[in-house]
Amino acid sequence: MVRGAEHGLEHDPMKKYAHLFFDLDHTLWDFETNSRATLRELHAAERLLERGVPDAAEFIDAYEEVNQGLWRRYESGHIDRHVLRVLRFRNTLLRFGVKDDALADRMGREYLALTPKRTTLMQGARELLTDLGGQYRIHIITNGFHEVQEEKVACSGLAEHIDLLLSSEMAGAKKPDPRIFRAALQRTKARADESLMIGDSVAADIAGARAAGWDQAHFAPNGGGDDQATYVLQRLDDLRGILL
Repeated sequence: MVRGAEHGLEHDPMKKYAHLFFDLDHTLWDFETNSRATLRELHAAERLLERGVPDAAEFIDAYEEVNQGLWRRYESGHIDRHVLRVLRFRNTLLRFGVKDDALADRMGREYLALTPKRTTLMQGARELLTDLGGQYRIHIITNGFHEVQEEKVACSGLAEHIDLLLSSEMAGAKKPDPRIFRAALQRTKARADESLMIGDSVAADIAGARAAGWDQAHFAPNGGGDDQATYVLQRLDDLRGILL
């Protein structure tokens, strides 16, 4: 995105990989921490307690369950981004008996305005990218909405480490579709055999990269790593033993 050959990148010819492709949410950018901070703020600002939403924790639990279900439908192509954005707060509020489309729409807009500006990264992410940057080209492949992901990368300081931010909207396909992996190779002039995909989603990141002929590192901080992945990481810092 902002770094290229003119910045003096060096690569050890003995190393297998030249290009590292990271997922963004849940891998580099701490989605849970950042999202929950916004949801707590919205719960207070909209006085949801007075509307029958008992506390922020229950609201967050309900929202995350609704949102995850809608995201699965979005990634599988069953709904588009507009439907996802409309329904996630509307359906969450309905769980508490609150039917107020104007409130849901306002909360949806505020969520998208506030959350990408938050800057918490996964533990060790910034230091790891700094250390990898002299030896590898670093990129992001994401299924998130492009303008939202671009703002996250800029506000969190990730931009200085990244050559390419490739969203599914830019590529015209979502992970695990092989077209997004082909687009990544075309845009970076990389080869599959010198590329490593690092991500938390078995279905989107790991299976998708494997089908595209790439090696994969499954980031599974809560356990349950994919035993078919090339590598399994409990911490991002585990990449140091593989790459440095």
